Amino acid sequence: MKSVLSAIPLCLIFSAICQAQSPVDRSVPLAEVTTDFELCDGPAWDGQSTLFVPDVKGEILKRWSPKQSRLSDSGLATGRFSASYFNNGELFLSDNGNAKIIAFNGKEERTVAVLDSSDKPVRRPNDLVVDHFGGCYVTLTRQGQVVYIAPDGTEHVAVENIETPNGLILSPDEKTLYVSAYKPKVIWAYPITKPGATGQGKEFARMDAGPELGADGLTVDRAGNIYCAGPTSVWIWSPSGEKLDEIVTPTRPINCGFGDTDMRSLYITCFGGLYQQRMTVSGRSPNPPSDPKKQPPSKNRPSTAIPNNVESNLDVVYSEDGTRKLLMDVFRPKTADGPLPAIVVVHGGGWLKGDKSKFRALAVRLATLGYVTAAIEYRLGDEAHFPAAIYDCFAAVRFLRANAKQFGIDPERIGAVGGSAGGHLVGLMATGSQNPQLTEKGGWEDQSSSIQAAIVMAGPMEMTTGSVADRSRNQPAVSNSNAWLGKTIDEDLNLYKLADAHLQITSQSAPILFMVGEHDHPERNAPSRDKLTEHGVWTDVKVYSDGKHGCWNQLPWFDEMAKDMDEFFQAQLSKD
Repeated sequence: MKSVLSAIPLCLIFSAICQAQSPVDRSVPLAEVTTDFELCDGPAWDGQSTLFVPDVKGEILKRWSPKQSRLSDSGLATGRFSASYFNNGELFLSDNGNAKIIAFNGKEERTVAVLDSSDKPVRRPNDLVVDHFGGCYVTLTRQGQVVYIAPDGTEHVAVENIETPNGLILSPDEKTLYVSAYKPKVIWAYPITKPGATGQGKEFARMDAGPELGADGLTVDRAGNIYCAGPTSVWIWSPSGEKLDEIVTPTRPINCGFGDTDMRSLYITCFGGLYQQRMTVSGRSPNPPSDPKKQPPSKNRPSTAIPNNVESNLDVVYSEDGTRKLLMDVFRPKTADGPLPAIVVVHGGGWLKGDKSKFRALAVRLATLGYVTAAIEYRLGDEAHFPAAIYDCFAAVRFLRANAKQFGIDPERIGAVGGSAGGHLVGLMATGSQNPQLTEKGGWEDQSSSIQAAIVMAGPMEMTTGSVADRSRNQPAVSNSNAWLGKTIDEDLNLYKLADAHLQITSQSAPILFMVGEHDHPERNAPSRDKLTEHGVWTDVKVYSDGKHGCWNQLPWFDEMAKDMDEFFQAQLSKD
C-alpha cells in the first residue's frame, strides 16, 4: 500500500484550463494517497480526523487517517457500498448490494430505509446526500428517480423522469438539489420547495459531447461551486453554471468530497485509487449533531445538541456577493416574549480556516439564556482577502436589523462575540462601524452597522504593532495576516491600519469585554483597554484559571465563560 502522498507530474494531471476564478490550488500538484482498493467510491469526512471510503468491489468500508497517513478497515460494516455521507453526527451508507440505506452513530448501526426487500432487488440505491434536517436524498439509477427518506423513515419521490441519475449534492443553503445524469453527462438543478420536494428542474451544466461516459459523483464547496467526476477529470462550475476548471486524474474519477481539518483537500476516488488535490476554497463541514443521543464521545467538548426549547434556522442567507451566498445559523428561545437582544457569533481559525459550526455549542447555549444568536460564516483568506471578512460581519449585523421582526430581535440591542481571529473581527466590529471602508459592501445599506456590546476572546486588536506585525515582517512565510490581507505590513501599511481595531477606537466604540485563558497571554490587548478607558468606553478583562487558547470551546471553561458572557450582555444590552 502506498500510504505517503507522492506527487504526480503536473503535465499529466492538469488541464490547460486555469481561469482566475478557479478554486484549485495550482501551487500544489494532485497527489496519490493510496491505491489499496479494488474500486473506491464516494468518500465522506467525519468532521474530525477520518475520511471514510467505500471499496465497492472489495465489499468493505475503509478509513483514511491524514494525520497518521494510514488506510485501515473501518471495522463498521462490510458490503457493496456505493456511497457514504457524514452529517448530523452520523455516517450514512448507500448499501447497493442489499438495497437499503444504513447509518452509524459511532459503532451503533441502524437501518434508515429498505428500498427493495425482494430476493432480487432492482431498486438499488446509488449515491446519497443528507440535509441538515436528517432527511436523505438517494438516486435510483434504474428507475430514473431521486427518492427522499424523511427523518421518520417515510419515503417519497423527489425527482422523476431523469435519465440515469447518478451523483447528487445540495447547495450550501440547501435550496437547490443538483443531480448528475450519467449517460447524457448533464447536471440538473432542482429548486427545493420544502424538505424532500422539488420544483421544475433545469439543465445546470453539460460536459463535452465525446463518446466517453459519464457524469458521476458530485460535491460542493462552501462558495457553492459544483464539482462532478467525469470521464477523465473532475469538472468544476460556479453557482451560475460557468465552468471554472478541470482536475485531470491519472485514471477515471468516480466521486469526490472534501476533507482534512481545514476542509481544503478535495479527495477524488478513481479506478486507480484515492487522490488528493489542495484547494483555495474549503468544503462544507458536516452539520453538528443536534440530537443529544448522537453527540460524539468527549469529556472536554460542550454538546451541540439543540434543546426542545430552542428553535433553529440553519443556513440562512444573510448576504450575497455575485453568486457567493453567505450563511448564518439562527437560534432563538421558543417561549420568549417580545423582541430579544441578538448576538452575532464569529468563529476563529486564523482568518484562514474554520466555519460557523465550530461555535454551534456557544450559539445554542446563549440562546437558552434568552438571546437570538446568529453563528455566521465569513469569507476566509484563501477565498477572498480582507476586507471581505469584515464586510461579511457587518452585513450580518445589518441583516439582523433589517429582519428584526422575523427573528424577534430588538434592533437596538445587538452584540457580538468571537474567538481568536473571530475575536479580532469582533473587535473591529466594535471600533470600526463608523468607517465606510469597512461597511460599504454586503447589502442592507439602509441599516446601521453598529453593535452595542462586544466580547473579544484572545483575538488581537493591534495589526500594525505587536505580534501580528512582528510575524508579518520576520516570519512572512508563516504569517496568517500576510495570507489573509494578501500583503506584508511593509508592502501595504495602510491596509494593516484599516484592519487594526486598536487604531480605530473612539468614544463611539462599543463596550468590550476581553476574555482570555491564564496561559494565553492575558496581557494581550492591554493597550486597547487603556485606550478604551481614556475615551470613556467601558472595558474589562476576565482571565480563566489554567485556560489555554481555545478554552472557550472546552469544558470546564465553556460553562463559566458562557455565564460571564450572559452577565456582560445583560448589563450592556439592557433596555434601560
